[in-house]
Amino acid sequence: MELNNLKPAAGATKKTKRIGRGEGSGHGGTSTRGHKGAKSRSGYKTKIGFEGGQMPLQRRVPKFGFKNPNRVVYKGINLDTLQGLVDAKKIKDSLDLSSLVDNGLAKKSDRIKILGRGELKSKLVVEVHAFSKSAKEAIEKAGGEAKTL
Repeated sequence: MELNNLKPAAGATKKTKRIGRGEGSGHGGTSTRGHKGAKSRSGYKTKIGFEGGQMPLQRRVPKFGFKNPNRVVYKGINLDTLQGLVDAKKIKDSLDLSSLVDNGLAKKSDRIKILGRGELKSKLVVEVHAFSKSAKEAIEKAGGEAKTL
């Protein structure tokens, strides 16, 4: 092996057209940019959403409302779902965030609110972020306890 017969491995390089290297290369003259206009000049960068002077889509579409950046979103879990977990013997006497995550009802980052649909027959100590009024009453009526995190 000599220095004069070294070459890159197959597939290591791409065949690129050398632009602006004289007329003989086939890519001289305008260097594949065409004639005149902003795109032919050096330093040209297109702005995101620019549509050639036409009113851009993001400015044409009407915008309404307000998105509150401080909004707290709760994942709702109903009493009948909790009773189903008790019936399936997946929880015994207490329920907290980690047991809901283990049973696939919530993610670790979720904020949980217990809602009042259904009926709770078993005594449970429930410890989550929030309760609806009817859910809290139903838990306490069944002899359980509703603790807020």
